[in-house]
Amino acid sequence: MAAEVRWLVYVLLICFCSIFSGSNGTLPHRRFEYKYSFKPPYLAQKDGSVPFWQYGGNAIASADNVRIAPSLKSQKGAIWTKYKTNFKWWEVEIVFRITGRGRLGADGLAFWYTAERGSYDGTVFGSSDKWVGLGVMFDSFDNDNKHNNPFIMAVANDGTREFDHANDGSSQLLAGCLRDFRNKPFPTKAKIEYFNNVLTVLFHNGMTNNEQDYEMCLRYENVFLPEEGYFGLSAATGGLADDHDVIHFLTTSLHPPGQEPPPSQKVSVEEQQRLNQEYQEYQKKLEQQRDEYQREHPDAKKDKDEFAEWFESDNQRELRQIFSVQSQVFDVLKDLHRKLDEVIGRQERTLSLISQQPVAAGSPPGTAPQMIDTIRRHEVDMVLQNQNAIIQVSREIRGFIGEVHARSDQILQNQVRQPTAQVQSVGYDMASLVSEMRDGMNQVKQNLASLQRVSGQSQTTCPPCLSTTTFLIFIVIQLILMLGYTIYRENVAVNRRRNGFLPRGKLDVSFLLWGGRIKRWRPRETVSGFVLAKGKQQEMKSVGKSEGCRTVVSSPEVVLKCIPIV
Repeated sequence: MAAEVRWLVYVLLICFCSIFSGSNGTLPHRRFEYKYSFKPPYLAQKDGSVPFWQYGGNAIASADNVRIAPSLKSQKGAIWTKYKTNFKWWEVEIVFRITGRGRLGADGLAFWYTAERGSYDGTVFGSSDKWVGLGVMFDSFDNDNKHNNPFIMAVANDGTREFDHANDGSSQLLAGCLRDFRNKPFPTKAKIEYFNNVLTVLFHNGMTNNEQDYEMCLRYENVFLPEEGYFGLSAATGGLADDHDVIHFLTTSLHPPGQEPPPSQKVSVEEQQRLNQEYQEYQKKLEQQRDEYQREHPDAKKDKDEFAEWFESDNQRELRQIFSVQSQVFDVLKDLHRKLDEVIGRQERTLSLISQQPVAAGSPPGTAPQMIDTIRRHEVDMVLQNQNAIIQVSREIRGFIGEVHARSDQILQNQVRQPTAQVQSVGYDMASLVSEMRDGMNQVKQNLASLQRVSGQSQTTCPPCLSTTTFLIFIVIQLILMLGYTIYRENVAVNRRRNGFLPRGKLDVSFLLWGGRIKRWRPRETVSGFVLAKGKQQEMKSVGKSEGCRTVVSSPEVVLKCIPIV
């Protein structure tokens, strides 16, 4: 049964993956753009500059990060790329920290993609207002006093609108999410993707060190941005101050299938030979330096297992394979979770459209308003059913992952207990057989324990049995009583016969006393009572019925006795 459920989970997982992958089409081609990125170590050069970037205001660049705005009052700073992008679609991953002493902080950090570079001391999170492009703001201060901060929002501008500071841009944002990104144990991360006019923002809350622990923050379609622009980061502080540190800024260009960028120029044969020769020379120098070090330090301990560490054992290979499978399953679950968040977002937008139901403009008063043709109720129910099915499959897959994790822990424990020189691989059939035998033995133990409990209860509740002596005495008394009753009955019958009194019943008149002799007489009939039959010389009369059979005289010469049939 477990194997069937496991295969069913596999099939459903493959189906869902195929559905989601089919909905998005083929994945785009990705290429890392180093000219639009920075990361440690050696983030800043000795002169304090960042390659391919320029910063100003109160920003400070170091070897490990770029502090856009320090934790001082009324500080502003920004950093921008030197060159415009030469690709239309992109993905940016930002790793940052916003830390402060108090429970509240200000003002926040902003990511920019604009047609022109902004200023370094502007009014919108340290950058210029009325920008042309996109701004993703990490707002940490609640200006409108609605208790909805820290907040992440995306705002697009065509260069004509001023940012609404009083309302925290709530009337201008495309979408947003309420997430806390201040004072986290690990750096917080944001992944901003713009592909096929769809803007997606994923957020990592910094509570774990897992690089794949992203969650959906917002997704908005039909976003049109300039095809070429500058990337930038800015931050600002006010009466409250936080440190705004950016550690990574990694840019990846996205290209649809069939529109891949031309590959970089290949290295010529002469260049390859020159590089190989330089590598061999460096390798020889390294060996010479190592030999000299060993001669100068003969007492230094030599690592005998230096080359053995280069190869992995069978156990390590098996654990690595298990870990890779778990990682793949976890990545698929994350993708399913992200897709599910997208579906939920679309569902919420659809429900909001249904609830609004605007009236067509220009309709005369008194007429029925024209309703916009939106999603039907059965379509909403179908979306909810699909959502529930996806959640159920995700739970089953999570349970399967837990089972795999438990088995991997069991393998590790077994490897720790048993010696390394006698490790043997056990197949899945053998493991299943051992588990079945263990289950059978447990069932036998349970049955024996239940039988012992039942037998103990029966012994304690059973009444004391009759002894053999008592039983024999009872039988002898019963036999004596029966024998006495039989003898008594026979004596009573004999006495009655002697006295001439017979009981009621069917009587046979079979003997006739004639002149002092008893003569055999065959009666004509037998009735209740007795009958007198006609003799040879004497006619007999019927006496009739009587209560008992006694001596009856029918004439002076004849005496009749009624004898019962025996």
